[in-house]
Amino acid sequence: MHYRHSRQRGAALIVALLVFALCTALVVAMEMEFNRFYQRGANILLAEQANAYLRGAEELATLALLADYDSDQGRENPRDDLLEMWAQTPAPYALDEGGWMLGCLRDLQGRFNLNRLAERVPAAEGAPKFTAAQAQFIRLLQTFEEPQLSEQEAILITESVSDWLDADIQPAPDGAEDDYYFGLTPGYRSANRPMSSVSELRAVANVTPQIYRALEPLVSVWPQVPAPLNIHTASPAVLRSINANDDLTPLSAADGLVLAEQRESIGFESVQAFLESSVFSGKQGQMTAVEGLLGEETSYFLLSAEVEVADRRMRLYSVLQRGGRQVTALARTSGSLDDSQPQRGDQDSCTIAPSLDW
Repeated sequence: MHYRHSRQRGAALIVALLVFALCTALVVAMEMEFNRFYQRGANILLAEQANAYLRGAEELATLALLADYDSDQGRENPRDDLLEMWAQTPAPYALDEGGWMLGCLRDLQGRFNLNRLAERVPAAEGAPKFTAAQAQFIRLLQTFEEPQLSEQEAILITESVSDWLDADIQPAPDGAEDDYYFGLTPGYRSANRPMSSVSELRAVANVTPQIYRALEPLVSVWPQVPAPLNIHTASPAVLRSINANDDLTPLSAADGLVLAEQRESIGFESVQAFLESSVFSGKQGQMTAVEGLLGEETSYFLLSAEVEVADRRMRLYSVLQRGGRQVTALARTSGSLDDSQPQRGDQDSCTIAPSLDW
């Protein structure tokens, strides 16, 4: 009897240990699941909070653009330039619960509009080989320090972009259409429509990754029906691409700096005054076609906004269109930033050229 009772007590102990082990495993599993659920909820909350701040930055940008519009109504000749409030890069704004927010606006009409290249020169005797926009793009491609492109290489790229945009499938002498793209792996068709993203350049014949990186901060696809290039906000490289229509050579780097310095010191009263700069001495009579590409006002802006909340960073890019006293967000792209991407202070987020993949 004593032996039987000992065996029963031993079995009961083993069962109790098994139950305890099972309960422990369940508690650990529940704790892990709770932690995952809690972390997931916290991430969602922080993401929503960051998105709310970024949309707030968009609202602030809207207010700045509207204030600038109201201010311009008092001008005899309204214009948008780099001295206005919207063009300034503010200091990071500290958030009450910790972290910071930073945002800035850049003029998309201060960049070369790729969709201008869809236009072709009408086939006629004595007609120029390139449109004014094509000639400007050829010059822009030759302004790169790296990679350095020859005039012929720039023509190949320009013709390829034009073929990508135009409605037909007949390649230009130096261009590329479906017959070229079908031979790639994987094969695809040319778009034959206006670009909706600068990143489409990566699919165009003769555009290497190095060329794309050099071009990205200098070009835009907004508005999709091209508007004049703003001479008051264009970068020195884009200013160098302005020259007599029959001259496919860009202005020198020194001439580009002269134009930028003249703009900063005395400004340009008008497009005509800009073309009367000493840089264009002797060429004024050949600038008629180029003059039609230039303007002084802007309706399309790029907002770059960045926020850090609880050591998590997010960025928003918005294309904003201003028409009268109304500002509309035409496109947005946003996402989280990891530690491998530039930190605030390492690089001004306003100079980071985004790939707007819409």
